[in-house]
Amino acid sequence: MKKVEPYSGFEQGPIRPPSEAGSLLLRLTRNCPWNHCTFCSLYKGTKFTLRPVEHVLKDIDTVHRAVEIILEAQSESGGIPYSRMASLGQDSDIDRQAFHGAQNFIANGMKSIFLQDGNSLIMKVEDLVQILEHIKKAFPAVDRITSYARSQSVAKISDDDLLRIFKAGLNRIHIGMESGSDKVLKSVKKGVNKASQILAGQKLKRAGIELSEYFMPGLGGRELSRENALETAESMNQINPDFIRLRTLALPNATPLIASHETGEFDKMGDVETAQELLLFLESLDGITSTVKSDHILNLFSEVEGTLPADKEKMMAPIREFLKMSPRYQMVYCIGRRTHSLSRLADLSDPVRRKYAEQTCADLGANVGNMDEITDSIMKRFI
Repeated sequence: MKKVEPYSGFEQGPIRPPSEAGSLLLRLTRNCPWNHCTFCSLYKGTKFTLRPVEHVLKDIDTVHRAVEIILEAQSESGGIPYSRMASLGQDSDIDRQAFHGAQNFIANGMKSIFLQDGNSLIMKVEDLVQILEHIKKAFPAVDRITSYARSQSVAKISDDDLLRIFKAGLNRIHIGMESGSDKVLKSVKKGVNKASQILAGQKLKRAGIELSEYFMPGLGGRELSRENALETAESMNQINPDFIRLRTLALPNATPLIASHETGEFDKMGDVETAQELLLFLESLDGITSTVKSDHILNLFSEVEGTLPADKEKMMAPIREFLKMSPRYQMVYCIGRRTHSLSRLADLSDPVRRKYAEQTCADLGANVGNMDEITDSIMKRFI
């Protein structure tokens, strides 16, 4: 007899995309069903589970009640001071995490919801549709419902079922392509190949679902850098995703890939070579209308953003300028960017900000020879 999991209250998972900061977070699954990627430490040591549909529906109802309580109090007083909001949350019998989620949801206009954790589309289609329909009933004004998904899972869903999911309300998917190279995908145990990545992306586009694909510069290491750029660009060209999101490789201590790096099996590149790979990737994008986003602190160039094809040259310009700089100024920028004293390449022209970045380099004992070791150490804190 199958053991019935008791409902233990409202749940939220550990992550969301930066673009979902204002979204209500609803947890449909726990952790990652694959969990073998050598560059990822997030779910290592955890077990993947599907949450019972009834539990997710209860979470939705709980947040709905919290929203009603907050909106009613706001309408009565014309606004709620922080102290009153805190007591309102304590006085109600609603889970505190759900109440805080409702606050954030209201503060951001109640327009977007993000489904956690790593792969909501692994659920049965009927279950996912039921949850989506319940969300739309509770929050009919929501414009966007988003989830992470794995290409391998999406590729197995029929076009008809993807259309059902879209019509039920799921209208944006984030997929961590990371690379379009079969060699790179195999080496990092991604559990998917280039053909499936392309198929999944094309299926989502046909269903009308907005698609964000992620590219990880540096994932192939020095040996596969050129292939990582070219094969990923070719994959993007065949998919034409709505968004291409950049996530530069960083290696926290708990990842299997850092162990390979320490033994010399994986030859991690520094910032300058990774910038060369990113430039080659951008140069190779062709015939698509995707919007490129550099919306993570791991990326060296926050200004590499725009919509293809019109903004292609503008996006490549700061990378080319960086690659023409002297090694010393490259070091100052890389350290300055990683320590938040510089936000973009143009900040080097500000003498005050440049001097601060130079002083940071001196304080860290940075030089051209050890800059990558220093930036690698700093970047571990960002994950």
